[in-house]
Amino acid sequence: MSSPLKLRSLGWILLAYVVALAAALAAGYAVRGQHPIVVAAVADIAGTVVIFVFSMLFNNSSFYDAYWSVAPIVIGGFWVWAARDHDPNTVRQILILGLVMLWGIRLTFNWTRGWTSLGHEDWRYVDLRAKHGRAYWLVSFGGVHFFPTVLVFLGCLPLYVAISDSAQPIGIIDVIAACVTGFAIWLEATSDKQLRRFVLSNPSQGAMLESGLWAYSRHPNYLGEISFWFGVFLFGLAAGLENWWTAVGFVSMLLLFMFISIPMIEQRHLKRRPAYAELMERIPMLFPIRIWKIR
Repeated sequence: MSSPLKLRSLGWILLAYVVALAAALAAGYAVRGQHPIVVAAVADIAGTVVIFVFSMLFNNSSFYDAYWSVAPIVIGGFWVWAARDHDPNTVRQILILGLVMLWGIRLTFNWTRGWTSLGHEDWRYVDLRAKHGRAYWLVSFGGVHFFPTVLVFLGCLPLYVAISDSAQPIGIIDVIAACVTGFAIWLEATSDKQLRRFVLSNPSQGAMLESGLWAYSRHPNYLGEISFWFGVFLFGLAAGLENWWTAVGFVSMLLLFMFISIPMIEQRHLKRRPAYAELMERIPMLFPIRIWKIR
């Protein structure tokens, strides 16, 4: 059962997101008549600014943590509404938006379950505070709030073409996209569940998770996240091969995890767990290459 402190903290988080949604709706209304991508982008930025203000007021940048998984649902829902007169493929709309909602709700629930209260802040933000001092809030706005918003919005671009622009019949690429996206959600959910079970088992100091999916990849949860955005891109491709340019979102996500997120957490593991260096030699970083090796 959640503590009263956590419930109060989640209440503030909920209020922040309600205010952010109101600000996004107001900003979107102010630029009504523009292209739906522009309207969604303006609204997304307005919502991000509101969350940043709450982060400053409560001195906790973790106000933003759930934005990653909530924003795509709202953006996708808006694009469905905006396409109501365009006669798009309704089956593709339902399929892709349903998968995005499943991904977003699960990811948000996983964050909510692990977040303790407003007294807790992601360790990355704590490190940034120590490193940047007085400049922290400038860094927080650019690197913790605005930059991820841009990446997620780029990742959502295939949603627009899949939801809004095409009456292309459901085909084999849609089937592949649904399988990839569904598998990605399962992969991320299962790896998160295994990690949570390991943490709650009260492991000895320095112990590392090396079973289940974590025996084949050092970051199966990140692999699931990357695969999800690849599946979203495939839906855009299914709506028309000319939508290849929407790969910018998936590629951006891949680069984020490969060159920022994973190196940061691996450096942390190496400092806290000396044996992690040996684990790095045995288990692939991301893709489970060893399952294809000749035995």
